Amino acid sequence: MLRYSVIFLIIAIIAAVFGFGGIAAGAAEIAKILFYLFLVIFLVSLVLGMIRR
Repeated sequence: MLRYSVIFLIIAIIAAVFGFGGIAAGAAEIAKILFYLFLVIFLVSLVLGMIRR
């Protein structure tokens, strides 16, 4: 999931360089959502791992 976030971030940067503002904004928003989703899943996994020990 973090990989997809980085891919969408790169797409956003490339689109912004070429002047596609709408596509860049959309790709950046998707990257941000995926990154936050990754963080939530990571933290839940971390907490559950600590509880099981």
